[in-house]
Parts: sequence; structure tokens; C-alpha cells
Amino acid sequence: MNLYFNLDCIPELEKFPNNHFNIGVVDVNYGIGESGKNHNTRNTLVKQSNGKKVKIKNKNYHIKDWDNKRPTKEYFKELFRVCEYVIIWGGNYLTDLLPEFSSGRIIWDKCNGDSDFSDCEIAWTNLFTSTRLFRYMWAGMMQGKSISEGHIMQGNKKLNEIRIHQTQKPTKLYLWTAHKFFKKGWRILDTHVGSGSSLIAYEMLGFEYVAYEKDKDHFKDSTDRIEAFKREPMFDFISNQNQEEINKEEIPLLF
Repeated sequence: MNLYFNLDCIPELEKFPNNHFNIGVVDVNYGIGESGKNHNTRNTLVKQSNGKKVKIKNKNYHIKDWDNKRPTKEYFKELFRVCEYVIIWGGNYLTDLLPEFSSGRIIWDKCNGDSDFSDCEIAWTNLFTSTRLFRYMWAGMMQGKSISEGHIMQGNKKLNEIRIHQTQKPTKLYLWTAHKFFKKGWRILDTHVGSGSSLIAYEMLGFEYVAYEKDKDHFKDSTDRIEAFKREPMFDFISNQNQEEINKEEIPLLF
């Protein structure tokens, strides 16, 4: 049974026994102030079919202050207690709060060309000790074509994933991570849902999850997005071409 709550996760985590979840995959607040920006001033270069580059303004988002601070040590203590393994996005911003015993990293190369966004994002994990790379374009209207051709821009912008959140990650990042590293039957924890990309991926792959989003506006937006996916699973983020690719990779779609 999948559960998604509009609650502060910390009091809720205290209710779970040790290692209740097989893995926690979290995209926490980094403490860099991204939630206070609407990004309308961060114009993104988009290459047109004729080779010309034009600047496209990104959409407005809810202006919030949740990214002004990082999670507390109490949060990480509970996260590690209730999860056997964790994947923590933004690990490079949280080094003083995380254990030193794991060298595992996931690098998401955003293939963002000349934009002013970060070239990559880094996740800390104790699921493995190696460094793994996922390449997927993600800068404004520039989005990857598919999981296997993420470095190639999707030509039809109507097939782009809809952006509803300042720090939204692509659903395909979570699809790739879960399909490549998780075991069938694992129970997943997500304490900072945000846009809902992670939960859409877990719905697709049939994983059980418990999830939290503290902010009421983000909770509503992500819930609406997840419900739209359930009504029409191909809606919002995945084309027929990508559907065929996922089938070839033998991901068990549940719709």
C-alpha cells in the first residue's frame, strides 16, 4: 500500500522501527535558497531545429523559504535508523551531516550546455561503494530524449516533462535508479517529495512507498500530478518511444 502525507516527516519517522524501509531516497533542502527563486530571470538557451539558439523564460513557481536551511542532525539520525540503505541527493552540500563510511555516489550529468545551472548533481549513498553516472539533459525546456539517450535533446517540446517545482528532478532519473539498483519487493521512504517525480516512478515500477511533503502547496501540486498520471499513465512525462524503450529494458509497468 502506497501512502503519501502532507506532514512534517520527523515526528512520523519516530513511529517506525529500525530498518523498516529497505531504502530511503530523499532530495532534501540543500540550504542554498533555491526555493526563494522563481527562475524567471534565469533564461535558458534552447536550440531550435534550424540551429538557432533562443532564450526561453522558465515558469513561475511558489516562492518559499524552505531551502534557506538544511535538515537537522535529528532528521538524518532518524533517516539512517529507519532505512537499511539511503540515497541522499545534494550530498555535496551536506558533508558535515553525513557519515564518512560510504564512498558511494550517483552523479547526474544534466547535459545543460551553456545554461547557468549546475552541470551535475551528486547523491550520497551507502547502497554501493562505487560512483555511478546518469546522463540526462535537464535545463528549462531542454530535456533528454529518453533514458538511454538522455544526452540528446527531445525535439518535440510537447513531450517534455511538465515542471512544477524549483528543484524538480526528472522522473526518468528515479526510474533509472530504481530499475538499476533496487530489488523487487523493496519498501521505499521519501521524506521530501516536492514535485512527485519519485512517486510516479515507483508507481510505474510497482514499488511500495511511504512519502511526506511538508509544504501544502507542493503537496497539492504533486498530488494533482500523481493523480493525473494514474488516470493516464503516459500523460506528462513519457512518450510512446520511451514506453517502447522501457519495455525493452523489461521494467514491469503496472498499468
